[in-house]
Amino acid sequence: MRLTKKSDSCAATSKTSGLGLSRRRFLQNSGIAAGGVATVGMMAPGMMQQAKAAAVPTTGAPIEVKRTICTHCSVGCGVYAEVQNGVWTGQEPAFDHPFNLGAHCAKGAAVREHGHGDRRLKYPMKLVDGEWKKVTWAQAIDEVGDRMLKVREESGPDSVYWLGSAKFSNEQAYLFRKYAALWGTNNVDHQARICHSTTVAGVANTWGYGAMTNSFNDIHFSKSILLIGSNPAEAHPVAMQHILRAKERNKAHIICVDPRFTRTAAHANEYIRIRPGSDVAFVWGLLWHIFENGWEDKQFIQQRVYGMDEVREEVSKWTPEEVERVTSVTGEQMHRAARELAENRPGTIIWCMGGTQHTTGNNNTRAYCILMLALGNMGVSGGGTNIFRGHDNVQGATDLGVLSHTLPGYYGLSDGAWKHWAKVWDVDMEWIKNRFDQNVYRKLKPMNDKGIPVSRWIDGVLEDKDRIDQNDNLRVMVCWGHAVNSQTRGVEMKKAIENLDTLVIIDPYPTHAAVMSDRKDGIYLLPACTQFETYGSVTASNRSIQWRDQVIEPLFDSKPDHEIMNLLATKLGFSEQLFKNIEVKNDQPVIEDITREFNKGMWTIGYTGQSPERLKLHQKNWHTFNYDTLQGEGGPISGEYYGMPWPCWGTAEQGHPGTPILYDTSKTVAEGGLTFRARFGVEREGENLLAENSFSKDSDIKDGYPEFSDKLLKKLGWWDDLSAAEKVQAEGKNWKTDLSGGIQRVAIKHGCSPFGNAKARAVVWTFPDKVPLHREPLYSSRRDLVSKYPTWDDAESIYRLPTLYKSIQDKDLSEKYPITMTSGRLVEYEGGGEETRSNPWLAELQQEMFVEVNPVDANNIGFRDGDDVWVEGAEGGKVLVKALVTRRVAEGVVFMPFHFGGRFQGKNLTDKYPKGAAPYVTGEAANTAFTYGYDPVTQMQETKVTLCRINKATA
Repeated sequence: MRLTKKSDSCAATSKTSGLGLSRRRFLQNSGIAAGGVATVGMMAPGMMQQAKAAAVPTTGAPIEVKRTICTHCSVGCGVYAEVQNGVWTGQEPAFDHPFNLGAHCAKGAAVREHGHGDRRLKYPMKLVDGEWKKVTWAQAIDEVGDRMLKVREESGPDSVYWLGSAKFSNEQAYLFRKYAALWGTNNVDHQARICHSTTVAGVANTWGYGAMTNSFNDIHFSKSILLIGSNPAEAHPVAMQHILRAKERNKAHIICVDPRFTRTAAHANEYIRIRPGSDVAFVWGLLWHIFENGWEDKQFIQQRVYGMDEVREEVSKWTPEEVERVTSVTGEQMHRAARELAENRPGTIIWCMGGTQHTTGNNNTRAYCILMLALGNMGVSGGGTNIFRGHDNVQGATDLGVLSHTLPGYYGLSDGAWKHWAKVWDVDMEWIKNRFDQNVYRKLKPMNDKGIPVSRWIDGVLEDKDRIDQNDNLRVMVCWGHAVNSQTRGVEMKKAIENLDTLVIIDPYPTHAAVMSDRKDGIYLLPACTQFETYGSVTASNRSIQWRDQVIEPLFDSKPDHEIMNLLATKLGFSEQLFKNIEVKNDQPVIEDITREFNKGMWTIGYTGQSPERLKLHQKNWHTFNYDTLQGEGGPISGEYYGMPWPCWGTAEQGHPGTPILYDTSKTVAEGGLTFRARFGVEREGENLLAENSFSKDSDIKDGYPEFSDKLLKKLGWWDDLSAAEKVQAEGKNWKTDLSGGIQRVAIKHGCSPFGNAKARAVVWTFPDKVPLHREPLYSSRRDLVSKYPTWDDAESIYRLPTLYKSIQDKDLSEKYPITMTSGRLVEYEGGGEETRSNPWLAELQQEMFVEVNPVDANNIGFRDGDDVWVEGAEGGKVLVKALVTRRVAEGVVFMPFHFGGRFQGKNLTDKYPKGAAPYVTGEAANTAFTYGYDPVTQMQETKVTLCRINKATA
């Protein structure tokens, strides 16, 4: 059923507000219909209609202009929100914002709808005998708290799972991880586990930090751009504009590597169709040509890279013939691509979930990094690994530790890490220890043991409890700003939800989780407000931290996430410890106090210099930053980089400008330069791991050196550079545990990186594959390759759970399920899609869930474009969707987007939503049909290659 378009009388009005031309005026002057800004170029001609603007009011309350950041992907586009009488009446793309410079994608142009969406969850509800009943906040908190305390008493704190959100602000993310720690569990996680956890692990274990090394803007200086598993034209449209700027300015050679011909591929100089799941083989194929022709940067490798010889040995096996056999890419095309990368430096590589969401995800990301190391593209403008993140604060929520394997700032879970944060929190360490389960499993303590990741919470519920490294199964699931339809194994997820004691969903919208099961009770819906109804900081993909204004007051009976945390912590009995140094006003913790608390503790990645005051000053001066370099040009923050991209070393008073490009030795550390991190020791098997004759500009140490500690300062004779007060706090500490910041200050004073100066490592001896290897997917159609490139053996315990590999791959299902299935994004929707499919402007653009199928397969099976078809995954989960017959996918490969929900295996679930809260568009969740498969390092789920079969649906 088609949606009815909003009438002209519903259109938002906008007037000039001291910012130059209004958005409507700009569109009128450009000859573009106001109603078509988000959709022009995307809608069929018959959908385009002339729009008339409503009259602009000339009287009434003045219009306030609030500065905020888009709530969708992590490009971090600036938005001017216009508010009159407390009502969000209009929005402008921020023409002076250093990231988007007035650009928006369809989702960004429609964010105002999130501020007053009529499909929002309006008040707390609970499911009783299959019906949704309205309850008060007090009743909801009391009942949910009682259920949690009962489970805690019977099964221990690990039986309650705290699933957080990439939609939290930095302050809320930090508070949430602290909250889980004081509840007494590491069973806490968020979306990053299933989008970029393999990036963080692979990249951090190559050169020190697991984040984007350069920035969207720095791509302007690239001369070659390799996109692999990334489709920014749809997933990050404003980032695509930065890529096209490089193409226009530098004639940058763009190579797009993807199983599917995407909108991004249409802009590339060269499109390479790769067989799904063969990324490592492809990269080694490039390196074969690079090494064969001597195109590698020999000096860079000698000075700054460890272990490249071991990589060379593996690469030598990947001849053009073998690469073509495994990847389906010809030797001629491989040679041409390798030559273009070698001849057009600096070059950058860009990847997204197409590269990460694999059982071999950590191998893929390390291979990408090694390619850039071989070409000497690291630590230079126009180079680097530009890793595009998916949600507006997935980078920040990851940095702030909403993860089952670490505390904020990637400190890990060792006793030393806990002691550090206990000191920051001013909470007794023994008290924290006693909050955790005291039983010991397989010689691991729950406090120091990685929790169950969100990718495996299903197994935490369903697995035999004797095979789980904790006291009992998961019994309470808290889905706080998370869409479960973005996770695989939908059939088992339904069963897991039905086996829980209690499911708590905290979200602006009721989600697919609320309706996908056959439960009749035990589900609570608590309405969180959107980020536009609160304020705080958010970290873009390039590590810049941005401040958001509160645009409007919370609508309906919704509450900010941090207020809900306070209410729950009070009920559960640990609010005094949670807010010991954070003021609470009217039940809301003060955001600036939270910022200052994580500033106090996050020395590892330099979240210490970005005080609320500095962040707000950057927000007020968007217009002063250079669009290419992000450096302030004059004004109150001249010389600083926009958002002070981390690491922003030392205290705010020290005024570090931020680090725009990681590992750039051409700048002093004080000016934003860096070396590679000395994270892996100083030598291995007698070989030097420190940099050789490579160091930051003006460094007093003209060679490699280890990380800084009190002992190193004393050895160097720099101890007396500390003040007397700093010496007291620095004694016995290192650069990441010294709360005074003195060790960092002195290191930088002498031109040194606080974390040392080492070589990047091309081999990771602590991972299952020291050198990245190609391994066939668990569900592979190429049985001829499985014997030569098998997966790993089954593992008894990874992240507390048994994990299967060989036992799955050994079952040949390729005849029954002959088609390879992959998934990805659409420009119109984001994540699980509940929010964006509830937006009428976006819902108008894409109203059907579909599967892309090559004409050869469609004709052989016997269906046409537009027919209803069943797509059945290799584990039996199936979805009923529309067929889109297209040559965008190769023969034997199909593609589905993962943003849909509200239907399950052919059944429409719309009537199961609370009245008036069903999204405008529903559809089958692709992940109902996707199968088992997890990366052994991070438990990243496999969503990019599995097997399926397709049949035409009968009436």
